[in-house]
Amino acid sequence: MRRNRNRLLVSAVALAAAATACGSAGSPGAPTATTTSVPSKGTYTIGVLSDITGPASSVHGSTPGGIKAGVALAARGGYTIKYVLADTQTTPAGTLAAAQMLVTQKHVLAVIANSALTFAASDYLTAHNVPVIGPAEDASEWITAKNMFSIYGALHPTWVATTVGAFFKMEGVTRLASLGYAVPTSSLASETWAASARAAGVDVAYLNSKFPLGSTDVGPTVLAMKNAGVDGLVMSVQPNTAFALITALRDQGVRLKVALIPTGYGGDLTQAGPGAVQAAQGVYFLLGFEPVEMRTAATKQFVSDLRTGGVTGEPTFAQYQGYVSMALLVEALKGTGGGVTQQTLLAALANIHDFSAAGLYGDHRLDVNDREHAVNGVDNCTWIVKLNGKVFEPVKGASPICGTQVPGVTVSS
Repeated sequence: MRRNRNRLLVSAVALAAAATACGSAGSPGAPTATTTSVPSKGTYTIGVLSDITGPASSVHGSTPGGIKAGVALAARGGYTIKYVLADTQTTPAGTLAAAQMLVTQKHVLAVIANSALTFAASDYLTAHNVPVIGPAEDASEWITAKNMFSIYGALHPTWVATTVGAFFKMEGVTRLASLGYAVPTSSLASETWAASARAAGVDVAYLNSKFPLGSTDVGPTVLAMKNAGVDGLVMSVQPNTAFALITALRDQGVRLKVALIPTGYGGDLTQAGPGAVQAAQGVYFLLGFEPVEMRTAATKQFVSDLRTGGVTGEPTFAQYQGYVSMALLVEALKGTGGGVTQQTLLAALANIHDFSAAGLYGDHRLDVNDREHAVNGVDNCTWIVKLNGKVFEPVKGASPICGTQVPGVTVSS
């Protein structure tokens, strides 16, 4: 259900592990391409705030590739985008210092924030009226701060949508297990997924929203799931925990109709080596956008822009988010009418109600200014793929599968 927040579980988990550390300003980034075939509409410098080093780099370290692809997208519209890369180092102190560097030293027009720790800099960026674009994956500032615009909408993490529950029902799951870490983002995800399953008439036979952070000691959990007779599993945990659990369940003879996780699609898995690919056989993965395997016009353009930016192979989660964030920036630049300042950019962002994510939302459109109804991304939709061999295959009936908010149902934060 809460696909984007849950996917970034890895980052939230990394945040919990690193929250007491200290950090410093991020490193400078590099300018990218100019346009030659389209009349120039100006050159603009933005900041990119991301977890390039530290624990959350396993999720966000590839962000620059998506930004470079977004620069190619911008160039087709006549905009030359330069960027300064600011590393949060996966610490709150590092996040704030990086944001301060972008504002006071680099004087950026806007910030693309693809980080599990954006909240640590949000008050500062809001106080300086800096436009911020990115995924709402860390805290509630995306709901309350009017200078922040999420590519998934201003998500409410305690609300429940029917989406994932409907998927389990479709796949014939009757007894579900849901597992999350004892950190807020992960714990809430496991609770909301369980609530979604119940709304679909699927029995939640096992729910543990307080699993030890990052642990692979899954023996007792596996036995509890086996004794509960589960035939479906959803996990808002890091891949190392997820694959340890899946492997152990297989070894115990537990046959799962569905094992679903929000992290690991694409390059995040294939770059992890053959062991990870083997462990992920038959596993389902969530996405907030069309997977490139759908070969739509939008995904083909995305792949082409990645190659222009020097990225080959399967795209990563962070590259999707960086690219779509750039697409929202370009749409806002167009809306300024040419007089580009932070104030006119904010005004243009405030007028975007039908964002297409450069076509990666398919037929769906997102009102990025709806701060009252967002539950599970665009129209409560998620795209689900299944790994067979080395191929991620879009699941029939779930590319995408969409739902609605379950009225009156929330989980505790």
